Amino acid sequence: MPLDRRDLDRRDLDRRALDRRAFLGLAAALALPLSPGARGATAAAATVAAPLRRTIPGTTEALPVIGMGTSGTFDVGKGSEERAPLADVLSLLLRDASNTVVDTAPSYGNSEAVTGDLIEAATPPHARKRVFLATKISTSHTNAPAQFARSLADLRTDTVDLLQVHNLVDWRENLRWLRQLKEQRKIRYIGITHYRDEAHDQLAQILRSERVDFLQVNYSAGDRNAENELLPLARDRGVAVLINRPFQDGNIFAAVKGRPLPDWAGEIDCNSWGQLFLKFIVSHPAVTCAIPATSKPKNMADNLAAGHGRMPDSRERARIAALLA
Repeated sequence: MPLDRRDLDRRDLDRRALDRRAFLGLAAALALPLSPGARGATAAAATVAAPLRRTIPGTTEALPVIGMGTSGTFDVGKGSEERAPLADVLSLLLRDASNTVVDTAPSYGNSEAVTGDLIEAATPPHARKRVFLATKISTSHTNAPAQFARSLADLRTDTVDLLQVHNLVDWRENLRWLRQLKEQRKIRYIGITHYRDEAHDQLAQILRSERVDFLQVNYSAGDRNAENELLPLARDRGVAVLINRPFQDGNIFAAVKGRPLPDWAGEIDCNSWGQLFLKFIVSHPAVTCAIPATSKPKNMADNLAAGHGRMPDSRERARIAALLA
């Protein structure tokens, strides 16, 4: 059974302590009201520089390089106990930066509805204005309008910033419809997505033949297939890139389990494996934003820290990749 990040939190005490320190430090810096389980701890307030942002090609709009996915994490019920940590996760994200990416989909169970509820209830108020909200169409074009209407209702919004064809489902017809929505100003950007290497050739063909604003694709320090063609092509074509599966569903942590963080990680302001792996991704010049998913505030704080401080250059990126060779 693959080792995911939640398993590592249970099994690796040193990592858990580090993540807790990261959470408390960033929470204090962002003035986040801590959840009851963390209120007993105190941390000195700190000044946190603004995170790195990348401009959406062809625009002046910039996104923080660390956003958030919701697959497998926001699919919960209505109970306050299961939603409370997700509210803290979202609050940390919103306090770190404005226009931050929150990516979801109608195929992620209750994730859209939970995302919509938590954004509406978030602190600070009017959180929707601070979110770059992305969702997807994951059905045939004949059913797409009804699916999108449900998504808007669940997300409690009249529009989304980015609408994507999920895993290339009926992509020709759906892209045609998405362009109509964009022309009608019901959405701002259109995109295509996939999460498997086997789809990369087809994604590349679409980028060459179609005009899209965003590509969402899998990429990590342990799965670099997107480097071969897709990422250079997206950069050449002026397409923004969102990265899913940055931790390979936790498998990337299993690959370094029990190994100490390299001493040189401090040279690029990393104090955890998660930060090191995220900085590898967002330092690629074609990448606009990585969207790791988590249900744990301490992991969200750790993820967000990867958007701050020094970024690896090409030599340091090679050193990170070599750790997983």
